[in-house]
Amino acid sequence: MRLFAVIALLLVATSSLQAEPIAERAAPCLACHSEAGTSEMENIPSLGAQQPAYSLIQLFMFREKLRRFEPMNEMAKDFSDDDLRLFSDFLATLPKPKPPAEAGEPARMASARILTQQFRCDSCHNADFAGRDNIPRIANQREDYLVKTLREYKDNSRHGYDATMADVMQSVTDPQIVELAYFLARVR
Repeated sequence: MRLFAVIALLLVATSSLQAEPIAERAAPCLACHSEAGTSEMENIPSLGAQQPAYSLIQLFMFREKLRRFEPMNEMAKDFSDDDLRLFSDFLATLPKPKPPAEAGEPARMASARILTQQFRCDSCHNADFAGRDNIPRIANQREDYLVKTLREYKDNSRHGYDATMADVMQSVTDPQIVELAYFLARVR
């Protein structure tokens, strides 16, 4: 009888953890990424209105240590497939990142827009850079994070789930990376 009581207690405890609202479960995530959708921490991406399919893949990659960043690997290590879907759907409901108040230097913005066309950023990530399907939202992403990520794709230290970004980045120069990040962080 005691064994039955212990098993019943464990089942109740487990089901109450699974029933915990996603907003509560995501609180540790939002401590770094921000519940307002726009990260305020250096080199930490903004996740507001991120494409669910993209977030799902990234969380899977963190869980499986296919993408290495220890805090994220640790957070995702015990996530079930259902958890991955729940979190990725939740992130899409956060407010999209807002552009900074400063619109950017017009000449610099215009020349960087040409780069987005030259390297087809506006094709894969859409003309508004909001992304689609498994392609991320990059509009109004943190500038420092964009520079870091683009450099990592270029030097092949960051691997995607396919080679598209690594291929695209091979012909992009470092000054062009800086200009692309400047533009994307401020795009309106």
